[in-house]
Amino acid sequence: MDQQIEVLRAEALAEIGAVTDRASLDAARVRFLGKSGAVTSLSEGMRNVAKDDRPRFGKLLNDLRQAVSTALEAREIRLLEESDAAAVSSLDLTLPGTFAQSGTLHPLTQLMNRAVMCFRRMGFAIADGPDIETEWHCFDALNTPPDHPARNEQDTFYLPDGRLLRSHTSTVQIRVMENTPPPVRIIAPGAAYRRDEVDATHLAQFTQMEGLYVAEDVSLADLKGTLEFFFRELFGPGTELQFRPHFFPFTEPSYEIDIRAEALGNQWMELAGCGMVDPAVFEAVCERRGDRVYDPETVTGFAFGFGLDRLAMNLAKIPDIRMLVENDLRFLKQF
Repeated sequence: MDQQIEVLRAEALAEIGAVTDRASLDAARVRFLGKSGAVTSLSEGMRNVAKDDRPRFGKLLNDLRQAVSTALEAREIRLLEESDAAAVSSLDLTLPGTFAQSGTLHPLTQLMNRAVMCFRRMGFAIADGPDIETEWHCFDALNTPPDHPARNEQDTFYLPDGRLLRSHTSTVQIRVMENTPPPVRIIAPGAAYRRDEVDATHLAQFTQMEGLYVAEDVSLADLKGTLEFFFRELFGPGTELQFRPHFFPFTEPSYEIDIRAEALGNQWMELAGCGMVDPAVFEAVCERRGDRVYDPETVTGFAFGFGLDRLAMNLAKIPDIRMLVENDLRFLKQF
């Protein structure tokens, strides 16, 4: 049996060493180590060996199996190395490489980050809410009556179950007041949706940033001071602002904000809406909460909102708002 083991070892190692492809290697593995392989068959002959010789022959068979397994693994590694080398053998390493283009943040993201940093310096926290909203959060709680044009199906995206895509991020202000007692000081950047005709200055989905501050003794002076600081931080100390009386159902008094800055071409531009929170909004929140922590006799607040898309257009001199959503790298890589 000693001679059979040595002959099989020499045969197996010679055959494995001559293998040139993976299929032949697998065939050699089955031939020698498979259930009906040569090593297995030789092991079955142990029953005919004298009892005193079995330990010695058992060790020789284990050494044989280990030697064949090691040879198979080594040959497999060698075949893989040869395959990898053949795959790259035709490559010309002297050719110039292809440089990877570095990415950049979208211009809207850059503007939003700047705006958020300014408001954070004044103690505002970021709040978020769902894009799919209820009529109560989008209209009723914001003192917007049923006959208001914004509630028309031609102006707002309604879903079959009666919910809708929020037409402004003021819904986040309502949700924050529902769940958090005053004082609250938040900004709510995010997407809003309106059924506008898509053209050079309008999109059906746009990015809006709104803010809310509610506490005791919040005044119109606080509102003006906050927004003047913000816009001068954003556009430069020479920025001019004017507040024009306006009407919004959820603020009273209400104002439109016009701004003139060198970064915007020194032309007056209508930029934002703002005002003191209407007491009717506080009453709606109190009714929903079931308490009086937002009693308009106790707290006051201001709210504001503006669109980031059109602002980004003016800052970057972009002629068509649709360029912000077309994902054309030739355009985006400029920023």
